Amino acid sequence: MKTIALEEHFITPMYQDKVSANDFRNAYIQSRGQQIGHDIYEQYVDIDAKRLAYMDAAGIDVQVLSLGSPGAQAFAADVAIPMAQDANDRMYAAIQEHPTRFAAFAALPTANPAAAVREFDRAVTELGFKGTMIHSHTHGEFLDDKKFWPIFERAAAYDLPVYLHPALPHQALLDSYFAGYEELARAGWGFMVDASCHFLRLVFSGLFDEYPKLKIILGHLGEGLPFAMHRLHDHTYQVAKMRGLKKSPLEYFRDNLIVTTSGNWYTPAFDCTLAAIGEDNIVFAVDWPFEPNKVAVDFLGKLNVSETVRGKIAHGNAERLLRI
Repeated sequence: MKTIALEEHFITPMYQDKVSANDFRNAYIQSRGQQIGHDIYEQYVDIDAKRLAYMDAAGIDVQVLSLGSPGAQAFAADVAIPMAQDANDRMYAAIQEHPTRFAAFAALPTANPAAAVREFDRAVTELGFKGTMIHSHTHGEFLDDKKFWPIFERAAAYDLPVYLHPALPHQALLDSYFAGYEELARAGWGFMVDASCHFLRLVFSGLFDEYPKLKIILGHLGEGLPFAMHRLHDHTYQVAKMRGLKKSPLEYFRDNLIVTTSGNWYTPAFDCTLAAIGEDNIVFAVDWPFEPNKVAVDFLGKLNVSETVRGKIAHGNAERLLRI
């Protein structure tokens, strides 16, 4: 069965030069690589033969490439603009070399929203990219701030999604809830908190009333939201009315949210996600190179769903969403 993976990262020399790695992150990446069986840094920089070999070994047909977290969101415009342009040019070159194996989400310099829109336009109209991936907040500023909404306007106009990827939580959370517990601030827990809260800010800001067909993608089976969305709805739908929102929180979840399987290989969590948001709103992803391709493909193959549903998750929903 054809598989299209939507959360597959790489990094550039500029990223390596500008993104500092502390002792904890270095130790984590080394131990994680030993745990999952490949050199994460080696795979992080490669978007050619080595990456394709790992894809072929697991049976992954297409990766949608994206610049790794924190991406351009970690930088002011003077760095973010050339970093995004360089990353997009490198992804485009990889696609030209392997047009049936790679697609891409645009990196955007959100520190300058006007420049981000221009780069989005270039990435879609000239490079043929399939949407954008934004790594959460930009220096503590969240995307519900209306200065960022022209980016969403473009995504809606192109009928292409915005993948809202986690990053380290806001500094205020790092200094409070996660102080002294950095292992909880990242993929184990903090990333989920960051991405789910960020998405909820977008819901309650009225973004989806302004752009009702806009699709936001969240990884890791929805960053915990499918499990909690009914309780959240029950305690907030009246407040949503008071804010003037046209629909209930639950309706926005079902109409505007797409989730991927990336890095969450737990069948009860998948079953909850499928029941909560439906078979048409789940797409396959791995989270390469931080997750192993084979584990992801094996998980997909063992799900207790019909072959029709498995096909939707493996490739059909992605083909419709990204117009591949």
